Amino acid sequence: MLPSIAKKVIMSVTGLFLILFLTLHVVANLTILWGPEVYQKVTDFMGTNPLIQVMVPVLALGFIIHIGYSFIITLSNLKARGPVTYASGSKSPGLGFDNWAARNMLILGCIVLGFLVLHLSHFWTKMQWQQFSGGQPEDGYLLVTGYLGTPWIAVSYIIWFAALWLHINHGFWSAFHTLGLNNLRIIPVLRRISYVYSTLLFAGFSLIVIWCMFF
Repeated sequence: MLPSIAKKVIMSVTGLFLILFLTLHVVANLTILWGPEVYQKVTDFMGTNPLIQVMVPVLALGFIIHIGYSFIITLSNLKARGPVTYASGSKSPGLGFDNWAARNMLILGCIVLGFLVLHLSHFWTKMQWQQFSGGQPEDGYLLVTGYLGTPWIAVSYIIWFAALWLHINHGFWSAFHTLGLNNLRIIPVLRRISYVYSTLLFAGFSLIVIWCMFF
């Protein structure tokens, strides 16, 4: 049985790894703004590049570990009647939504996970998986613009991105806090960086959806 701090460190490391993946993901998908030719080249590269293919199971393992330990830590905290956080006892002041997110990280994580499953079932299985398994992938540009261009789906995705924004806004700085950057002068800086970083991710993903709706 791993000690509590080891579990939180694993949560922090896997969380930062997943944030890095999201950053690469939004950058790759923003190429859709440059038209079908550019976007198709990017999707073809992602579907056939050996390094990316190797990273797929690594990424999946990262998700499994992060989600698994989130439930383990939550159950442990419930038994101990302590707060559910990545970090250990930071009381530095923050914005109200960050404090709310800190108390509801598991709920936000479950929302993100639910939409992630739907997202993968509609896109990854019809594009990258088909390339990997030798099938015929669908046209990525038409698939993405057609699906995300549907108004109710677009609104649902923006709500998902909002939950992701809240989750990352707290989780980003808290992960560094757990890993030892817990100086009282550093924490406010990390909070600001976390806010800016999570907001940029939210803006990037939302821009893709809005573009698909109107263009």
